[in-house]
Amino acid sequence: MTPSIPPGLDATSVAERQRAEGFNELGVDQRRSLLHIVGEVCREPMFLLLIGAGAIYLIMGDVHEALILLGFVGIIMGVTIVQERRTENALSALRDLSSPRALVIRDGKPLRIAGREVVRDDILILAEGDRVPADGVVLEAHELAADESLLTGESEALSKFAAGEPASGAATNTSADEGVGRLFAGTLIVRGQGLMRVSAIGEHTELGRIGKSLQAIELESSPLKDEVGLLTKWLAIVAIGLCVLVALLFVLLRGGWLEGMLAGITLAMGILPQEFPVILIVFLALGARRIGTLGVLTRRLNSVETLGETTVLCVDKTGTLTQNRMAMAALSVGGQLLDVRGRSEPLPDEYHEILEYVLLASEIDPHDPMEQAFHHFAREFLANTEHLHPDWDLAREYELSPQLPAMSHLWQAKAGSSDIVAAKGAPEAIAELCHLDDKARRQIGEQAAQMAEQGLRVLGVAKAKRPPGDWPEIQHDFDFELLGLVGLADPLRPEVPAAVAECRRAGIRVVMITGDHPRTAAAIARSAGIDDAHVLSGADFAALSPAEQVEQIRSTCVFARVSPQQKLAIVEALKTAGEVVAMTGDGVNDAPALKAAHIGIAMGKRGTDVAREAASLVLLEDDFAAIVGAVRLGRRIFANLRQALIYTLAVHLPIIGLSILPLLFGLPLVLAPIHIAFLELVIDPACSVVFEAEGEDPALMQRPPRSRDERLVAARHIGLSLVQGALTTAVVAGLYWAALARGVASEEARAMAFLALVTANAVLIFASRSPRPGWHGMFTGLSPLAVWVLVGTLAAVTVITTVPPAAAAFGFAPPSVVHWLISAAAGAATLLLFILAKVLISEVAKRGNSASFGQLR
Repeated sequence: MTPSIPPGLDATSVAERQRAEGFNELGVDQRRSLLHIVGEVCREPMFLLLIGAGAIYLIMGDVHEALILLGFVGIIMGVTIVQERRTENALSALRDLSSPRALVIRDGKPLRIAGREVVRDDILILAEGDRVPADGVVLEAHELAADESLLTGESEALSKFAAGEPASGAATNTSADEGVGRLFAGTLIVRGQGLMRVSAIGEHTELGRIGKSLQAIELESSPLKDEVGLLTKWLAIVAIGLCVLVALLFVLLRGGWLEGMLAGITLAMGILPQEFPVILIVFLALGARRIGTLGVLTRRLNSVETLGETTVLCVDKTGTLTQNRMAMAALSVGGQLLDVRGRSEPLPDEYHEILEYVLLASEIDPHDPMEQAFHHFAREFLANTEHLHPDWDLAREYELSPQLPAMSHLWQAKAGSSDIVAAKGAPEAIAELCHLDDKARRQIGEQAAQMAEQGLRVLGVAKAKRPPGDWPEIQHDFDFELLGLVGLADPLRPEVPAAVAECRRAGIRVVMITGDHPRTAAAIARSAGIDDAHVLSGADFAALSPAEQVEQIRSTCVFARVSPQQKLAIVEALKTAGEVVAMTGDGVNDAPALKAAHIGIAMGKRGTDVAREAASLVLLEDDFAAIVGAVRLGRRIFANLRQALIYTLAVHLPIIGLSILPLLFGLPLVLAPIHIAFLELVIDPACSVVFEAEGEDPALMQRPPRSRDERLVAARHIGLSLVQGALTTAVVAGLYWAALARGVASEEARAMAFLALVTANAVLIFASRSPRPGWHGMFTGLSPLAVWVLVGTLAAVTVITTVPPAAAAFGFAPPSVVHWLISAAAGAATLLLFILAKVLISEVAKRGNSASFGQLR
């Protein structure tokens, strides 16, 4: 090839093109910068309220209080930013930061450069193992083949020929004549060598166009985020109204507009679900860490809960259900088909020769996945037999061509013996080389079709002998004898059938979307346990009207011959049908659908950077079974999150009551912003940790996904929260009023009320752990982390109510031992009230034929 290579571009032309067209880069990196993450955190209402309260303290001259509040802001922001940044850094560790290298001809000389420096009209020299850096036209080809599965979804290597050579109908790949003279960026050369002229770089390549289309797809917000946002909106409206009302009442009743604003902000902080962002972040971050132990990286925390509510899981075949490598699957000799998948016993003698000759027809050290499969199988089953010939010399190769998709190798055996010729190729091409009659050709065609129905890639194998040195110029001049057929398959991942079965038991429909032939798709679907009753091609789906697409999508679980845009349309149709869609994939062709789905799940090892950037979750070990574990954890997280939010709503009510009641009855105020910040930072996130660590219901994966009409926090949950909050308010407010009535100083009474409030909140955790009334399950199964959190919380409130300097910082005076014990006992006694309330609510629910209390979880 070297003598015929063109001179290529000169340095001046290269520089001009780089100035005019830029570098060969995609520019689809969607990593969030540190400033972007900080900006998202700072827009949360909770942080704005805390900063506003701190600013008012500064205006009032109370620098000490302001600094404490701003310290809380810094701690909470720090925790949030560190977690978000950790996720981004983990993803960065997956990226291949070095661009592919390219061997380019510049000024008539081969030159190795970085792929990003390739320009349009460059001439590239390609060989086995090279990653193609740009799109281009094949100028010369020597047994050239490329793996384009990252673009097309097809696992078979595609043979490539010089542009302008007409391909025959007997092409060696299922995509017929399309693209035989073109190579595409991101694909891998698996066989042969060639020359290519670059026709497109960067965003103008096929890979770049797919990546650029991602920018037009809006990220789908999770159902939980939407619901919490709606709940937050309504609570915010109530909070603003009451905030203004309390501020006006304070000014009218007591005077002092700054103090009135502070009282209003305190109430707003008590009503606003300022803990919701923290609870969600802590809950989902810890959930992401748990899921990480399964080998799943969480790129977007909201995806953790959505995965647990998924109703449809769309999977790509190549590299997701299958291993994206070829393996021997079947041998056919004399019309007898032998399935060799998973075989461990010795191969029958009659199948030794076909394996011997398919190996001789392959490269000695191949990159082609098919030829690698032949070598692997032969090493295992022909070892220590006379069918391996390490002392033979490869004398001549006959390449496949568009006109004859078959290749032959001529081997020189020991001196004096005949030369041996081994041929392999498309069954019809081998039948032609063997000069079979019509009947024999039909039989071979029927056998090949039978194997293809099983999703196999089928090749014919033939042999011939020739006197030494008497070598014809074309393969047709050999007297070939047909040996039989070999079938290869992209093996199913061993964990897939069990994972698919688990999904079906959990009410999740598995849909396969692939670029492969419908026959291959149906065979893989059957072996994976996916319903293959209806197989629809991408073209047929695209021809349907939007309404027909939605109707068809309800009963079809296998889509074949699907283009990237059709894959995206399938995901959109599922969403229109009301499904919560998760999509798995690893190729560039999967990226738009990964981004459009509620949950995009990319394969980390085999996946492309474009796919990983578009996805919400990344399977670090490409373990399909990890998806099922993530679904289970997602459901558990959602159930426990509901309990945490019910609890949080319950603890808000006494905060509201203790903000309003003293004002209405002319008593000293109990709570200030610093107390709300303490509750938010210590109690609520701590309690979210407790609920997050709760175990799962054994029947969690036996139930269908949650209906999209079911609310995260429904009326029955709010009712329970109101009852629990009202009981806590009555106990704490009563204790505070009684203490003041007995002449206790307001600072000490405030400390007593705060101690009772924190204690009541702690015992409310136990009451909220069990979904059933009574004592059952209330104190059992508490995680060590939860014990430490509860002990730490009670220790913290003990310190700020008993240690004078700490108490002074919170506006407290340490109570006497008796008063302290009375306050703690009053808070603990609320547990009996909570249990009684659960019993009563459960009875009312049963008599009203509504959801039982056990369903509150």
